[in-house]
Amino acid sequence: MNANMAYGFTETELDIARHTDLPDLLSSLGYTLKRIGNYYTTAEMDSIRIKERLTWRRYSTRQGGDAISFLQEFCGMRFPEAVDYLLAYHGRSRDSPDRDKPIPRPKPSPPKEKPPFVLPPANPDQRRVSAYLRKRGIASQVIQRFLDTGLLYEDAPYHNCVFVGRDGSGQPKFASKRGTMDFNGSGFKRDVLGSDKKVGFRLPCEPEIEEVTVFEAPIDLMSFCTLCPEVHSNAVALGGCRFQNHLCEWAGRGQHRRQAVLQRNLLY
Repeated sequence: MNANMAYGFTETELDIARHTDLPDLLSSLGYTLKRIGNYYTTAEMDSIRIKERLTWRRYSTRQGGDAISFLQEFCGMRFPEAVDYLLAYHGRSRDSPDRDKPIPRPKPSPPKEKPPFVLPPANPDQRRVSAYLRKRGIASQVIQRFLDTGLLYEDAPYHNCVFVGRDGSGQPKFASKRGTMDFNGSGFKRDVLGSDKKVGFRLPCEPEIEEVTVFEAPIDLMSFCTLCPEVHSNAVALGGCRFQNHLCEWAGRGQHRRQAVLQRNLLY
């Protein structure tokens, strides 16, 4: 016999308990809910993440589950007590005439509309970006080549490096900003809103070359060009996104399947 059925709960009752809206439940229990991006947490336990409103995970202890397991873990209830509590919370206690009537599921949040992609304004000159990249070991001629081809520029008013990703027609679809004042610690890094991660920062594609060299960051790619100045194509920087997603739109062009060669940290 199913262990849960031994407690006398029907499948409908268990389904009602498992699909309890966690943010609403925790609020009713006295927790202070905070929404951060696409998840909720609490002021009392900020290591908890609630996603899709129905599941929780506490990363400090690597525990997680649904509303039933939450009451067991944090309210000291046994399984039947937790289910009874949730049924009563929904007004479906065992003595209710509606105990087996399904309840409406919480509607998922509508997907967020992607913001339009707009390149940051350009600075009149490129002095700070050029100086910063030279101190990082990038050759002056490589810096100038990337500036001339529209893959790099200095923004205003913050003087960040802006690494521009262009699609097959040369249109900018992606941009990543990198601060130029980070020699003594971690610097500013951020993708421009609306960037298409499938494009990313890369050199043009030559279909007859069956190999693409893959780097972690744009500066790594520029380091490679410094060491191998003959390279003018078939190189891409992942920029923190998934390898497969980043290459699917670019490396599959032409008639040949390309082999990826991973490189990183060439000059430092």
